[in-house]
Amino acid sequence: MAPPAPITALQGVSVTFGGRPLFESIDVSIGRGDRVCLVGRNGSGKSTLLKVLAGQILPDAGALFVQPGARVAYLPQEPDFTGCATVQDYVVQGLPADEQDEAHRVDAVLDRLQVAGDRDPRTLSGGESRRTALARTLVGNPDVMLLDEPTNHLDLPTIEWLEEELLTYRGGLLLISHDRSFLNRLAKRTLWLDRGTVRATERGFSEFETWQAEIFESEEAAAHKLDRKIEAETKWMREGISARRTRNMGRVRNLQALRGDRADRIRGGQQAKLAVAEAERGGRLVIEATNISKSFQSDTGPKTIVQGFSTRILRGDRLGLIGPNGAGKSTLLKMLTGQLEPDEGVIKLGTNLDTAYFDQRREGLDPEDTIRKVLCPFGGDAVMVNGQSRHVVGYIKDFLFDTRQLDSPVKSLSGGERNRLLLARLFAKPSNMMILDEPTNDLDMDTLDLLEDVLGDYQGTLLLVSHDRDFLDRLVTSTIALEGDGTATEYAGGYSDYLNQRPAKTPTAPAAKPKAATPSAAPAKPRGKLSYKDQRELDELPTRMDALSAEIAKLESALADPDLFTRNPAKFQKTSEQLHAKQSDLVAAEERWLELEALREELEGGKS
Repeated sequence: MAPPAPITALQGVSVTFGGRPLFESIDVSIGRGDRVCLVGRNGSGKSTLLKVLAGQILPDAGALFVQPGARVAYLPQEPDFTGCATVQDYVVQGLPADEQDEAHRVDAVLDRLQVAGDRDPRTLSGGESRRTALARTLVGNPDVMLLDEPTNHLDLPTIEWLEEELLTYRGGLLLISHDRSFLNRLAKRTLWLDRGTVRATERGFSEFETWQAEIFESEEAAAHKLDRKIEAETKWMREGISARRTRNMGRVRNLQALRGDRADRIRGGQQAKLAVAEAERGGRLVIEATNISKSFQSDTGPKTIVQGFSTRILRGDRLGLIGPNGAGKSTLLKMLTGQLEPDEGVIKLGTNLDTAYFDQRREGLDPEDTIRKVLCPFGGDAVMVNGQSRHVVGYIKDFLFDTRQLDSPVKSLSGGERNRLLLARLFAKPSNMMILDEPTNDLDMDTLDLLEDVLGDYQGTLLLVSHDRDFLDRLVTSTIALEGDGTATEYAGGYSDYLNQRPAKTPTAPAAKPKAATPSAAPAKPRGKLSYKDQRELDELPTRMDALSAEIAKLESALADPDLFTRNPAKFQKTSEQLHAKQSDLVAAEERWLELEALREELEGGKS
């Protein structure tokens, strides 16, 4: 099937910043019905590319094409409300010039997004600003929409509503987002902005990492014949993906075990186990909440945040808090951690709690400090991590920094690099409880991967407020859902588990269109178990994966010899082939393990 004719396109476009090419001679086209995501490392130029397509930045070379009469709407990361006295003044600018007297269209979209048109835009919260900017983008029914991080600062009901709107949108769509669930559902094609060029695939975002790994493997093979410097760079990037995949497998197994334990405690009832709390006060017990309630007086009268909620959190638990904006997630978090007294009920905290809090918007970095000084403020080259001394060079590599950046000043780092540096500093501090209040806002996907990696290995207790569904699914052992009406309920597992377990109810904000039936909504299957053959394979796979990982490490160690290729080309070639084969075997074993584990859970009726 031929691709749709482009409504807008870039042809041979180059952009240079500070004498350095950001990207060169790229071609991009968006046609009617296209749903495309644009991905790439932080600082690679994704937002700049969108601005060129929107006509806000002129390229240094090449041309921008837009079909005559076509309307292109652009959603920036930060809306500019300059010159707009009200929200309505701002949104009406999204209508074509000859239709700006049709105020009813503005009122309709603002009503759907629950923003008052007479508000002063300077008084809006982050979520309200984002909904207002979305209203301006949607109101004119454009032929193409260019959306830069559209889910930032939105709550889950609004994100799900936006997904439904975009799924029925018939124009062309180009998305930049760090929200994997959002991209998995919407993107049918993927553009990857990588090292100054755009690569394209007809695969959706769900297959991006597989496609990316294929490209890196191909480049690595070619690099052996070209330049050792290129080889080293490609190897560094590929190893990051392979290491993450290996770590993820161990964390998946650990998370499933933790969720099973948490589910047993939730099903067993909070009250039944309170009697043993005192014996655990000095060790396992972290937080015990018994029948807590909290209300506030608002402009419209009393507002109940939570009513009669109980939970018991042990060391190593990872709790996610979800709910619409204004439901009281941060308030409940403050009560659970002793920062705010409940109106009724009792909060008891365990002893010897060392708490760390992450919000990248509140942590300051001196722009003149170097990475070395930020991590080693008292001099030297050692960073204490989990009670152990780490050389600062090795430590920054864990956070995706090139070792040559060690003495670079903070002011030279990109936004994503600064966030990674904040993470490195945070996790160098000793803690046994971590509180993260919406940490994924404004983070690029590389930093999200890194945050997930570090939190997945964290041995302490984690309390996480987030609207990122994929992030919750990958990390938390249970989810506390605040529905906005004073109801707070704890469910075992992540966001997907919450969807499967929650009672059916009418959405409270913005109303989503009815969804087609999904596998998660299907009736539960009768309980059963794996066949003897499958169960035996499932039991044996972890040992096989460990053995393959050990073999891969030996082969990589052999290839690390810089003189091997010159000294013995035949051995170098054979070792490279063996490494590729073992890596493929490991990927296949990991995928088979996940397949069997999912089948086991399905047959057993979702015990965890």
